[in-house]
Amino acid sequence: MAAIGSTETRRGTPNRLINETSTYLLQHAHNPVDWYPWGKEALDRAKKEERPILLSVGYAACHWCHVMEHESFENEDTAAMMNSHFINIKVDREERTDIDEIYMKAVQLMTGHGGWPMTVFLTPELKPFFAGTYFPPVDKHGMPSFQRVLLGIHTAWKDRRDEVFESAADITDHLKKLEIGIGSDTSDSEDADTILRMDTIAGAIGRLMSRFDSKWGGFGGAPKFPHTFSLMLAMRYAIRSTETKASDRLECKQMVVTTLERMGMGGIHDQLAGGFARYSVDRQWLIPHFEKMLYDNALLCSTYFDAFLLTGREYFKDVAEGILQFAANELRTEDGAFYSSLDADSEGEEGKFYVWTPDQIREVVGDKDADWLLNIYNVTDAGNFEHGTSALNFKKTPEEVAKENNISYEELVQRLEPLKAKLLAKRAERIRPGRDEKVLTSWNSLMISAYVDGYRVTHKKEYLDEARTAANFIFENLMVNGKLLRTWGQGKAKLDGYLDDYSYFAQALLDLAGVDADPRWFNTAVSLTDHMLAHFWDKENGGLYYTSDSHEELIVRPKNHFDGSVPSGASVALMNLLRIEKLTGKDSYGKSAKTILRLYGDYLMKAPSEFANSLCALDFSLHQIKEIVVVHEPGDQKHTELLFALNESYDPDKVVIVADSKSVANFNSPLTRDRVAVDGKPTVYICENYTCKQPIVDVEELRTALKKEK
Repeated sequence: MAAIGSTETRRGTPNRLINETSTYLLQHAHNPVDWYPWGKEALDRAKKEERPILLSVGYAACHWCHVMEHESFENEDTAAMMNSHFINIKVDREERTDIDEIYMKAVQLMTGHGGWPMTVFLTPELKPFFAGTYFPPVDKHGMPSFQRVLLGIHTAWKDRRDEVFESAADITDHLKKLEIGIGSDTSDSEDADTILRMDTIAGAIGRLMSRFDSKWGGFGGAPKFPHTFSLMLAMRYAIRSTETKASDRLECKQMVVTTLERMGMGGIHDQLAGGFARYSVDRQWLIPHFEKMLYDNALLCSTYFDAFLLTGREYFKDVAEGILQFAANELRTEDGAFYSSLDADSEGEEGKFYVWTPDQIREVVGDKDADWLLNIYNVTDAGNFEHGTSALNFKKTPEEVAKENNISYEELVQRLEPLKAKLLAKRAERIRPGRDEKVLTSWNSLMISAYVDGYRVTHKKEYLDEARTAANFIFENLMVNGKLLRTWGQGKAKLDGYLDDYSYFAQALLDLAGVDADPRWFNTAVSLTDHMLAHFWDKENGGLYYTSDSHEELIVRPKNHFDGSVPSGASVALMNLLRIEKLTGKDSYGKSAKTILRLYGDYLMKAPSEFANSLCALDFSLHQIKEIVVVHEPGDQKHTELLFALNESYDPDKVVIVADSKSVANFNSPLTRDRVAVDGKPTVYICENYTCKQPIVDVEELRTALKKEK
């Protein structure tokens, strides 16, 4: 396996993917398959030759994508069948998420489940007629071999094409009905507003509680995913003291604490380098699927920081900072942006880079510390993973470990650090997992928000610097004439941005505007949101499409309602609209937000996991929001004392703009109008409904005022 950042070169004549920038596509560039990237050349050939399209979709860190490539796409006989009977198109789902959105729904319609690698057979008109995920090289476990599938599809295309077209038309019709959206625009319906209240959130919380694993944390059984948005919703509910039962608030807080504690202790968390794997294959977060994704780590980082503010637990802050360190060390580009993911595999084995035996640890740290460390990290001769190896994990909480050793938590951390450094140095000598060196606007935006959260909570300026640098990378490389591009790789940016690119970046810029005085952050967030409303809005049914009106026309125009491993573009846009309404005073943003909320209606309560981020936005809309402006003189850093006081506790009911006295007039917001640094001192203005209280220049006075607001 090649080192991080490289693409393994395979023997054979390169195919058409050799000129692509996607790491995933380049991984297949030396297959004997006559792969095309998605584009006019392939689609025109399919129509001209009246041949079906074999669409294969995956991503660089996907373990089973690698397995199917090795078993089938590197096999000369299988490739010959593919080349003889099909136009073969390979797609990176993280680049062309619109294609993935459409055809994953087709896979789920036809098979009842989804996943990657995704294999879909299309007519030349791009209508799906047969689909699946991974197919083995031989018949096994009730699955037909890939060659058997290829032969069956070829025979059906040759002998029963009318039936194929009929099936394709039926499936496409179902997809179009799905993409009309959940409900329709009910903005004139008074009944719809009965959904938009705290009772709906209470019902959603009740459903989450019923699925909560009280022993190990998280929701449901194995495999187990983080579900950060559900935790974010639970944190909001946990502070609603005047509207909720004390027992429900306590249970919500416990859901958050148990889940984040158990995840942090588990093998899903890289105990040495920070960062989290994508999911756990078991209920107790012990053994992960070892791939690491930028988006998971960004979202978990923000969640852990919020949990620290809610609980005051230092361990949560330390885990969050570990994630930021991981991102900087292992995913950061030379220019300050962030690559997409790390593979699960190295040397052809999943997890081999990360796991340890007792003898390996003894060799590194010596017998004096080994027994202590092996006990803490639960490493045994039997192991908990393959071949007697173990994924490092805590049997007990770090605080419990410290107590057993008669030391403080801080002393435990100090004792562990040099030993972890030794293990990390030894691990660095191993062959590393591959890295997907693709920069996505959307995922980078989530990491920008995470670094902003790190700055707000820890007061470390280097986190703000990282956030600014990554944002500037997007401005300089992925933004052209006010429009966003989707992806950057090999020094090239391409593909028009999707809804999540616009909404996530606008969110990141609003977050930056709350800690840094550059008016570009806020003004660009507003202009991107205006562009989104102009070009992504569904003028017939309401809500937002995933693609703009200038994107390539596919068989349907997809929407993106559901929160999955990343928040839906619609839910992030929804929260942005509510924040911008508060910061600009323009009701039109709030009306658009209300339309989106009404579209989701009963689903907000019935499917809380899939709409948790939208429920957070609903919670925001139902509470009195503080509009806060911090003004200081240019270059005066004393304002940070006031800024940090604003962020000493968990408080989701505020929007903040930071400005200096020179740039304050350049903000596209009435909140900053005529604001001054009183007597040249950093000054805070706390407003509600654009009516402001007396300006505050003293930190203790600010703390007192904030307590009264709660």
